[in-house]
Amino acid sequence: MTEPEPERLAKRVAALTQCSRREAEMYIEGGWVRVDGVTVEQPQFKVLGQRVEIDPNAQLTPPEPASMLFHKPAGATVEEARAMIRAESHAPYDMSGVRLLQRHFNHLESPLPLPDMASGLLVFTQDWRVKRRLVEDFERLEQEMVVEVEGALSASGLAKLNHGLVFDNYALPPIKVSWQNERHLRFALKRIAPATIERMCEAVGLKVLGMKRIRVGRIPMSRMEPGQWRYMATTDRF
Repeated sequence: MTEPEPERLAKRVAALTQCSRREAEMYIEGGWVRVDGVTVEQPQFKVLGQRVEIDPNAQLTPPEPASMLFHKPAGATVEEARAMIRAESHAPYDMSGVRLLQRHFNHLESPLPLPDMASGLLVFTQDWRVKRRLVEDFERLEQEMVVEVEGALSASGLAKLNHGLVFDNYALPPIKVSWQNERHLRFALKRIAPATIERMCEAVGLKVLGMKRIRVGRIPMSRMEPGQWRYMATTDRF
Protein backbone atom coordinates (compact mmCIF):
# COMPACT_ATOMS: atom_id res chain seq x y z
CA MET A 1 0.00 0.00 0.00
CA THR A 2 1.40 3.38 -1.02
CA GLU A 3 2.03 5.76 1.89
CA PRO A 4 0.37 9.19 1.54
CA GLU A 5 2.81 11.97 0.76
CA PRO A 6 3.02 15.29 2.61
CA GLU A 7 1.42 18.25 0.84
CA ARG A 8 2.02 21.98 0.91
CA LEU A 9 0.10 23.81 3.60
CA ALA A 10 -1.30 26.20 0.97
CA LYS A 11 -2.90 23.26 -0.86
CA ARG A 12 -4.50 21.97 2.35
CA VAL A 13 -5.84 25.42 3.26
CA ALA A 14 -7.24 25.90 -0.25
CA ALA A 15 -9.11 22.60 0.08
CA LEU A 16 -10.41 23.44 3.57
CA THR A 17 -11.66 26.91 2.64
CA GLN A 18 -12.60 26.27 -0.98
CA CYS A 19 -10.45 29.25 -2.00
CA SER A 20 -7.75 29.78 -4.60
CA ARG A 21 -4.14 28.81 -3.92
CA ARG A 22 -3.13 32.49 -3.81
CA GLU A 23 -5.86 33.27 -1.28
CA ALA A 24 -4.68 30.32 0.81
CA GLU A 25 -1.15 31.74 0.75
CA MET A 26 -2.50 35.10 1.92
CA TYR A 27 -4.25 33.44 4.87
CA ILE A 28 -1.01 31.67 5.81
CA GLU A 29 1.29 34.67 5.35
CA GLY A 30 -1.13 36.76 7.38
CA GLY A 31 -0.65 34.49 10.39
CA TRP A 32 -4.20 33.13 10.32
CA VAL A 33 -3.36 29.41 10.00
CA ARG A 34 -2.32 27.03 12.78
CA VAL A 35 -0.85 23.55 12.44
CA ASP A 36 -1.42 21.48 15.58
CA GLY A 37 -2.06 24.71 17.43
CA VAL A 38 1.10 26.50 16.24
CA THR A 39 0.90 29.43 13.82
CA VAL A 40 2.74 28.71 10.56
CA GLU A 41 3.42 31.51 8.09
CA GLN A 42 5.15 29.53 5.31
CA PRO A 43 2.80 28.41 2.50
CA GLN A 44 5.33 25.75 1.45
CA PHE A 45 5.28 24.11 4.89
CA LYS A 46 4.61 20.38 4.49
CA VAL A 47 1.70 18.72 6.32
CA LEU A 48 0.40 15.19 6.41
CA GLY A 49 -1.75 14.12 9.35
CA GLN A 50 -1.52 17.33 11.39
CA ARG A 51 -4.57 19.32 12.42
CA VAL A 52 -4.86 22.48 10.29
CA GLU A 53 -7.09 25.32 11.52
CA ILE A 54 -7.95 28.69 10.04
CA ASP A 55 -8.66 31.52 12.48
CA PRO A 56 -12.38 32.42 12.32
CA ASN A 57 -11.35 36.10 12.17
CA ALA A 58 -9.06 35.53 9.16
CA GLN A 59 -8.92 38.35 6.62
CA LEU A 60 -7.81 38.21 3.02
CA THR A 61 -5.57 41.24 3.21
CA PRO A 62 -1.81 41.22 2.65
CA PRO A 63 0.18 42.03 5.82
CA GLU A 64 1.37 45.64 6.05
CA PRO A 65 5.11 46.29 6.37
CA ALA A 66 6.08 46.76 10.00
CA SER A 67 8.01 49.45 11.85
CA MET A 68 9.43 48.95 15.33
CA LEU A 69 10.79 51.12 18.10
CA PHE A 70 13.71 49.48 19.89
CA HIS A 71 15.68 50.32 23.04
CA LYS A 72 19.26 49.66 21.95
CA PRO A 73 21.61 48.63 24.75
CA ALA A 74 24.89 50.54 24.99
CA GLY A 75 27.68 48.88 23.04
CA ALA A 76 25.43 47.05 20.57
CA THR A 77 25.95 47.57 16.84
CA VAL A 78 22.97 48.08 14.54
CA GLU A 79 23.37 44.49 13.31
CA GLU A 80 23.38 43.18 16.88
CA ALA A 81 20.37 45.33 17.72
CA ARG A 82 18.47 43.99 14.70
CA ALA A 83 19.14 40.43 15.84
CA MET A 84 17.61 41.25 19.25
CA ILE A 85 14.23 42.02 17.67
CA ARG A 86 12.35 38.75 18.07
CA ALA A 87 9.14 37.54 19.66
CA GLU A 88 10.78 36.99 23.06
CA SER A 89 11.88 40.62 23.38
CA HIS A 90 8.51 42.14 22.42
CA ALA A 91 7.47 44.69 25.08
CA PRO A 92 4.46 43.25 26.97
CA TYR A 93 2.64 46.60 27.11
CA ASP A 94 2.66 47.17 23.32
CA MET A 95 -0.66 48.92 22.66
CA SER A 96 -0.23 49.34 18.90
CA GLY A 97 -2.76 46.65 18.01
CA VAL A 98 -0.40 45.17 15.40
CA ARG A 99 -0.49 41.37 15.23
CA LEU A 100 2.97 39.88 15.69
CA LEU A 101 4.13 38.01 12.57
CA GLN A 102 7.47 36.32 11.96
CA ARG A 103 7.68 38.05 8.57
CA HIS A 104 7.96 41.38 10.42
CA PHE A 105 11.50 40.44 11.49
CA ASN A 106 12.77 40.23 7.90
CA HIS A 107 14.51 42.98 5.89
CA LEU A 108 14.51 45.56 8.70
CA GLU A 109 16.42 48.79 8.11
CA SER A 110 17.46 51.46 10.60
CA PRO A 111 17.68 54.81 8.76
CA LEU A 112 18.53 56.95 11.81
CA PRO A 113 21.72 55.49 13.32
CA LEU A 114 23.22 55.78 16.78
CA PRO A 115 26.89 55.40 17.73
CA ASP A 116 27.63 51.87 18.94
CA MET A 117 28.53 53.17 22.41
CA ALA A 118 25.16 54.92 22.76
CA SER A 119 21.91 53.44 24.02
CA GLY A 120 18.35 54.45 23.41
CA LEU A 121 15.70 54.69 20.75
CA LEU A 122 16.29 53.09 17.35
CA VAL A 123 13.69 52.87 14.60
CA PHE A 124 13.63 49.71 12.49
CA THR A 125 11.32 49.51 9.51
CA GLN A 126 10.27 47.48 6.48
CA ASP A 127 8.20 50.41 5.22
CA TRP A 128 9.78 52.55 2.50
CA ARG A 129 7.52 55.44 3.51
CA VAL A 130 8.92 55.50 7.05
CA LYS A 131 12.46 55.17 5.75
CA ARG A 132 11.96 58.06 3.33
CA ARG A 133 10.49 60.23 6.08
CA LEU A 134 13.46 59.67 8.37
CA VAL A 135 16.01 60.24 5.60
CA GLU A 136 14.40 63.19 3.82
CA ASP A 137 13.24 64.98 6.98
CA PHE A 138 16.51 64.50 8.89
CA GLU A 139 17.26 68.23 9.02
CA ARG A 140 13.79 69.04 10.41
CA LEU A 141 13.53 66.10 12.80
CA GLU A 142 14.53 66.81 16.40
CA GLN A 143 16.38 64.11 18.33
CA GLU A 144 16.68 64.35 22.11
CA MET A 145 19.79 62.92 23.72
CA VAL A 146 20.88 62.68 27.37
CA VAL A 147 24.69 62.68 27.59
CA GLU A 148 26.73 61.73 30.65
CA VAL A 149 29.93 63.77 30.87
CA GLU A 150 32.85 64.52 33.13
CA GLY A 151 34.99 67.62 33.27
CA ALA A 152 34.50 71.34 33.88
CA LEU A 153 32.32 73.34 31.53
CA SER A 154 32.35 77.12 31.56
CA ALA A 155 29.36 79.27 30.72
CA SER A 156 30.99 80.13 27.41
CA GLY A 157 31.47 76.40 26.77
CA LEU A 158 27.75 75.78 27.17
CA ALA A 159 27.03 78.68 24.85
CA LYS A 160 29.39 77.20 22.26
CA LEU A 161 27.59 73.86 22.43
CA ASN A 162 24.35 75.65 21.68
CA HIS A 163 25.90 77.56 18.78
CA GLY A 164 29.44 78.49 17.93
CA LEU A 165 31.42 75.36 17.15
CA VAL A 166 33.10 75.02 13.76
CA PHE A 167 34.30 71.64 12.46
CA ASP A 168 36.12 71.17 9.16
CA ASN A 169 35.30 74.76 8.13
CA TYR A 170 31.60 74.12 8.75
CA ALA A 171 29.71 76.07 11.41
CA LEU A 172 27.37 73.76 13.25
CA PRO A 173 23.72 74.90 13.27
CA PRO A 174 22.18 76.15 16.52
CA ILE A 175 20.74 73.49 18.82
CA LYS A 176 19.48 73.34 22.42
CA VAL A 177 21.91 72.14 25.08
CA SER A 178 21.23 72.43 28.81
CA TRP A 179 22.21 70.77 32.07
CA GLN A 180 19.82 68.05 33.20
CA ASN A 181 21.84 67.57 36.39
CA GLU A 182 25.48 67.92 37.40
CA ARG A 183 26.61 64.94 35.28
CA HIS A 184 24.16 64.91 32.38
CA LEU A 185 23.57 67.29 29.50
CA ARG A 186 20.41 67.33 27.42
CA PHE A 187 20.88 67.82 23.66
CA ALA A 188 17.93 68.62 21.40
CA LEU A 189 19.44 68.22 17.92
CA LYS A 190 18.37 69.16 14.44
CA ARG A 191 20.63 68.79 11.40
CA ILE A 192 23.36 67.24 13.57
CA ALA A 193 23.87 63.47 13.86
CA PRO A 194 24.27 62.04 17.40
CA ALA A 195 27.72 60.77 16.39
CA THR A 196 28.91 64.40 16.41
CA ILE A 197 28.10 64.90 20.10
CA GLU A 198 31.31 63.33 21.40
CA ARG A 199 33.42 65.61 19.23
CA MET A 200 31.39 68.64 20.33
CA CYS A 201 31.93 67.83 23.99
CA GLU A 202 35.66 67.29 23.50
CA ALA A 203 35.88 70.74 21.90
CA VAL A 204 34.70 72.37 25.15
CA GLY A 205 36.75 70.19 27.52
CA LEU A 206 34.25 67.47 28.36
CA LYS A 207 34.63 63.70 28.14
CA VAL A 208 31.55 61.72 27.13
CA LEU A 209 30.93 58.70 29.36
CA GLY A 210 27.65 57.63 27.81
CA MET A 211 24.69 58.85 25.82
CA LYS A 212 21.08 57.83 25.33
CA ARG A 213 18.54 58.89 22.69
CA ILE A 214 15.20 59.29 24.42
CA ARG A 215 13.10 60.85 21.64
CA VAL A 216 12.88 61.04 17.86
CA GLY A 217 10.55 63.80 16.71
CA ARG A 218 7.38 63.40 18.76
CA ILE A 219 8.00 59.73 19.60
CA PRO A 220 9.54 59.08 23.04
CA MET A 221 11.22 55.83 24.04
CA SER A 222 8.86 55.67 27.05
CA ARG A 223 9.35 52.74 29.42
CA MET A 224 10.94 50.11 27.21
CA GLU A 225 13.77 48.23 28.90
CA PRO A 226 17.11 47.79 27.05
CA GLY A 227 16.67 45.07 24.43
CA GLN A 228 12.88 45.47 24.21
CA TRP A 229 10.87 46.68 21.21
CA ARG A 230 7.32 47.61 20.30
CA TYR A 231 5.49 48.19 17.06
CA MET A 232 4.92 51.69 15.79
CA ALA A 233 1.19 52.36 15.97
CA THR A 234 -0.79 54.17 13.30
CA THR A 235 -1.10 57.04 15.79
CA ASP A 236 2.68 57.43 16.17
CA ARG A 237 3.95 60.50 14.33
CA PHE A 238 7.50 61.75 14.03
